[in-house]
Amino acid sequence: MKTFKFVKSMVVAAAIAVTSLSASTAPVQAQGLIEEIAQRGRIRVGLSTFVPWAMRDRNGELIGFEVDVARQLAEDMGVEVEFVPTAWGGIVPALLANRFDVIIGGLSITPGRNMTINFTRPYAHSGQQMAANIELAGEFTSLDDYNSTSVTLVCRRGATSCDYISQRFPRATLRQFDDEAQAYQEVANGNAHAIISSAPKPAFYTADHPDTIFMANGGDNLTSGNEGFGLRKGDPDALNFFSNWILYRTSDGWLQERHDYWFRDQSAWIDQIAAD
Repeated sequence: MKTFKFVKSMVVAAAIAVTSLSASTAPVQAQGLIEEIAQRGRIRVGLSTFVPWAMRDRNGELIGFEVDVARQLAEDMGVEVEFVPTAWGGIVPALLANRFDVIIGGLSITPGRNMTINFTRPYAHSGQQMAANIELAGEFTSLDDYNSTSVTLVCRRGATSCDYISQRFPRATLRQFDDEAQAYQEVANGNAHAIISSAPKPAFYTADHPDTIFMANGGDNLTSGNEGFGLRKGDPDALNFFSNWILYRTSDGWLQERHDYWFRDQSAWIDQIAAD
């Protein structure tokens, strides 16, 4: 009996020693993004202005679907929100450079982007539409007519629509703009045949310029897509938190209500935004 007690005591002592050694030599876990945001008291959100995702109103304040999403997220986290407007073509590099904590900006989930950053579960579902110049493309009868060396197509630099144009219309001349409003103006002025961008902006622009612009492809979407929050890799807790927040706000109908407000009919908010 004494021998058993002695052996048992030695095992316990050894276990305590190993545990203590492991605790002393184990690397200290880096602070996660959620803890950092909570301590800072502010979440930094990267976005790019793009109707109706994020826009400037007549007072210069940001409004739009993404803005509502970011503000509600911050409220639910109990922190303030800081918007960091960023050129779309550089928004992923800016995230990686830690200029902000998360991209909430209608960022489509693609394999190429996912190689560099992590995506949450989708919080919105859109697609690409084409708005075309009546004088230049009014007689086109199919999408194949746009795949010609005599055709010029435009898009916002860094957007998935640019990739789509390159793949679907490889013979067309592709021009990219950092300012999407300028890209639309090129079509309206007859300097480009059409623009491809995320719905519903092409439909909204066509409605505002019925004498010069029409919806190609019968108004149907060219593609379908899923948009998620963009995060730096290496923080599964942050990915879990934001994805579950999206699930929570999807389940209670809030995300759908806000999406419907901004995407179904611009008459409810068009008078608020600054003129192009």
